[in-house]
Amino acid sequence: MSNEDIKEEKTEETPAEEESPEVVEEATEDVSEEAGTPEEPEEDEELTLLKKENDEIIKELSDLKDKYQRLAAEYDNFRKRTQKEKAEIYPDAMVAAIKEFLPMADNFERAASAETTDEKYKSGVMMIQNQLSDAFKKLGVEIIDPKGEEFNPELEDAVTQIIDENLGDNVVAEVYQKGYKRGDKVIRPAMVAVANC
Repeated sequence: MSNEDIKEEKTEETPAEEESPEVVEEATEDVSEEAGTPEEPEEDEELTLLKKENDEIIKELSDLKDKYQRLAAEYDNFRKRTQKEKAEIYPDAMVAAIKEFLPMADNFERAASAETTDEKYKSGVMMIQNQLSDAFKKLGVEIIDPKGEEFNPELEDAVTQIIDENLGDNVVAEVYQKGYKRGDKVIRPAMVAVANC
């Protein structure tokens, strides 16, 4: 074969090769157009659904978080209120219970100061009075017995006024009934007579 023949064969082969890439490109474009067109809307719909579902989950999570925070705050308020009520109830209940024993303490004091010839009776009354006094001390109860001290209207009730030159102004001259207090709380004020008001 001569060089010319070889050139002709190559020339004939070249156009065929050039055509085939164009055909392949057209075929690829056709396939991608056919495949791409339906896939894009599906992906957009799926993405939209996922975004919508994500937004709903975020909203639900936010609502649950809000409910949880409100519940935690309500519980904390309930706990504090309960502790405060407990702290207030105990001293009030203690004072109410002690008040019921005060008439008994007054009667034992009167019985102990009464004149009697029966020493066993008197020592028995004194023992009971001392036991009651010890019980009051254990409960933190203090006796208010202000005779000779300046009148204090927060701790004493003045039932009478007297004039006594031996006492100063506004001084407790006589205690008719002892008072009792527990801490700062007055259980029963002392009933007193005040001199020179």
